[in-house]
Amino acid sequence: MVAANFLSFLPMVIVQVGYAGMNTTSKLAMDSGMKPLVLVAYRLIFATFAMIPFAYFLEWKTRPKITRPLLFQIFLCSLAGIPGDQVLFFVGLEHSSLTISTALTNILPAVTFLFAVIFRQEAVGIKRLSGQAKVLGTILSVGGAMLLTFYHGPMLNIGESSIHWKYANNSGDHNPSNNSTSVFGSLIVIASTISCSIWYIFQAKVSKVFPAPYTSTLLTCFMGSIECVLIGISVNHKVSDWSLRSPFRLVAALYAGIVSTALAFGLTTWTIQRKGAVYASVFSPLLLVVTAILGWALLHEKIYVGTMVGSLLIVLGLFAVLWGKDRELKPNFGDTEPVKPGNNEEKLELELQLPADSVSDK
Repeated sequence: MVAANFLSFLPMVIVQVGYAGMNTTSKLAMDSGMKPLVLVAYRLIFATFAMIPFAYFLEWKTRPKITRPLLFQIFLCSLAGIPGDQVLFFVGLEHSSLTISTALTNILPAVTFLFAVIFRQEAVGIKRLSGQAKVLGTILSVGGAMLLTFYHGPMLNIGESSIHWKYANNSGDHNPSNNSTSVFGSLIVIASTISCSIWYIFQAKVSKVFPAPYTSTLLTCFMGSIECVLIGISVNHKVSDWSLRSPFRLVAALYAGIVSTALAFGLTTWTIQRKGAVYASVFSPLLLVVTAILGWALLHEKIYVGTMVGSLLIVLGLFAVLWGKDRELKPNFGDTEPVKPGNNEEKLELELQLPADSVSDK
């Protein structure tokens, strides 16, 4: 049981660390003049090629038949997860700071939990200790993110990082986000997070009828790359906008495509298939903690009391939700309302899946 829980825990931690690196490199690339729509388009193109060997060698014998209804569902996933999530996030990141953009993504667990309840993938279970832990954990995580974002407090004297990155120092000198409207950027990032939560819900449904995460990720990236190239060309007409002559732009695009899309989508889909959408989404607060560390080490950002307290609340909230999810799998150990084996509604809550008749309709 411990090994199984660790195998579900570790992939999502890797995903969040990868996202933190992508946010940092992407912000620097856009500060140097790279357009967000171009970055997302290259990200999806590289991700598509990176997923081909995984989908072919690991699933070509076991994946179910790809049908037209399935392709339509994956297309909806690509709309929510690519233009809806990634494009909006990079546009918001361009018009806001790295810390604020990252912090606002931490409303993802709460939004995903809300959509999961609406689409009957999750029950609140507020009368049980496990349900109370999930709700409390979500509040702590979101509250910690807000505290970290809007309250600095005294600066902690922990010294300066010994890492000196010349490229980061030069890019920070002409950061275009300093002259942009942060409120606009924040609203765009919030819209991106809502789209991401919808992707989690759609992907949870797709995983039930098509348990082949690598092939699903490949199809999502392929469809998303077409969508983003068309959107990008319509906005960025100049050939110079699409140039990858700058080594750092190429590195940022490759990193975003291979690590933060191909690897991240594959691991996230794998986790959703086994643990559900809400379980996968609650790891997003870790992104803020890792980003704060990278900001201090690479970009020489200051660490404040608010940063430390907010990060602590985020971690406590994360473990509260994970404890609640684990408690649901052991409902007879102290919960006020034990789950009966024949209760389909409670089984739905534990497995985080749609009702059987909803799946069969597809």
